[in-house]
Amino acid sequence: MEVNFTPELEAKLTHTAAQQGREPGEFVQEVLARYFEEETRFVEAVERGEEALRRGDYLTHDQAGQRLRRFLQS
Repeated sequence: MEVNFTPELEAKLTHTAAQQGREPGEFVQEVLARYFEEETRFVEAVERGEEALRRGDYLTHDQAGQRLRRFLQS
């Protein structure tokens, strides 16, 4: 696979990889792997939230505010 970057982005990539003592390709692979892991976690969290909402397991805005005020007063 070949990916084309703008000159500015390529310079940032090369600079950051060099600061970490790594090759740019290795750095890009790690960044993309982290991105996809985080994307998966985010989608799963949204799905859990939607499931909780369907079950009626949620707080209203006012309830959340009350809990926050109680927490801050402790």
